[in-house]
Amino acid sequence: MVKPLQSVGMGLVIVVLTAKFNGYDALPDPLGWLLVLAGVHALPEPLAQRGTLLTLAGLAGAVSVAVWIPSVTDALYDADPSLGWAANLPQIGFTAVLCHALAVLATEAGDQRPARWLRVNRTFVIAVGLLPILVFGAGVESLEVTSYVLAGASVLMLIWLLFSYASRPWAGAPTAEAPTERPLAS
Repeated sequence: MVKPLQSVGMGLVIVVLTAKFNGYDALPDPLGWLLVLAGVHALPEPLAQRGTLLTLAGLAGAVSVAVWIPSVTDALYDADPSLGWAANLPQIGFTAVLCHALAVLATEAGDQRPARWLRVNRTFVIAVGLLPILVFGAGVESLEVTSYVLAGASVLMLIWLLFSYASRPWAGAPTAEAPTERPLAS
């Protein structure tokens, strides 16, 4: 049985990885977002902001359908590079809210170390998500490559955290049940 955080993590792996085939990504991001949606839906109650997470993941998935077409992505970046950043805002929002919601679950379960790491990553995602304002809005073009590298690092950190904490009970991992005794066959 797939654990909820494994589904979310694997979905984000598909979103992050790119395998170009005739200009198209052979690992379509919409498939990744479907895995993310399934994982979020399977997370235990009470999950703070479940509706917000599902909405942002759905929106990110819808955007990914449009930008999967190479001509759409090219048109966005050709018109204005900040439009590419704007197209990623649902994904950025999702990752920040996910880190926050999981940190709340971990805190409520008394699992402080994961809660701290998730809060650190939430802050990192928010900072990286706002960095393009300096790049595109204030014209600090020297930070453009840095913003892309940090954005990749924040998602990779989140994926690592998701797989690392997938077996925690607060993350919806199935608990081991005591084996039931079967009567011996006569």
